[in-house]
Amino acid sequence: MNKKITIAIDGFSSTGKSTLAKQIANHLGYVYVDTGAMYRAVALFAMQNGYITSEFFDKDSLINSLPYIKLQFKFNDALGFGEMYLNDVNVETEIRTIEVSSFVSKVAEISEVRSKLVEQQKEMGKDKGIVMDGRDIGTVVFPEAELKIFMTSSATTRAQRRYDELVAKGDNVTFEEVFKNVEERDYIDTHRADSPLVMAEDAIEIDNSHLDREEQFQLVLEIVIDATKSI
Repeated sequence: MNKKITIAIDGFSSTGKSTLAKQIANHLGYVYVDTGAMYRAVALFAMQNGYITSEFFDKDSLINSLPYIKLQFKFNDALGFGEMYLNDVNVETEIRTIEVSSFVSKVAEISEVRSKLVEQQKEMGKDKGIVMDGRDIGTVVFPEAELKIFMTSSATTRAQRRYDELVAKGDNVTFEEVFKNVEERDYIDTHRADSPLVMAEDAIEIDNSHLDREEQFQLVLEIVIDATKSI
């Protein structure tokens, strides 16, 4: 496994893409990039500046502000992965709330936002040795990736996982609220005009509805090893 490759992990929200990507990256000594965190940070910026609420979305103001949005991942030794910084402020916790989740797919629909972030993502992966997860990694960001994984599971299973995570962090949410958010994000992600969520033709689909984290990791690790052998 001396030859480094690009590993693209796409899929629906709350399928555990980030957890899996972190595990694989740490095992291989690869760079890990959570593109969802980047879109979440832009959504948080829009919220902070009053560009988006449950009643309206001022897309033009957000687009005009894009040059002033600085996104960085800064590695945290204690956590073992890079945390998201928005304009030099650590927002890793803030971007994981249900409020940000309710707006992120709408923000990600905007072509100008996607163009800005995809350009950055391509630059991050130019030297390979990277595991990147998101919605359009295998289809848009790295269509030439040596390995593409597509994660899926039932909406109910994903909502339950997300609900458990939020409750464990102390968030005051209901399962119904989380389930509605999952369904809404699925619809927006798969129906947007620019880079909709679709499985790349050469991707390997994994339904993890009945897999725990370790089972999922071992399954994908075997796939990774096979992919590196074929290069």
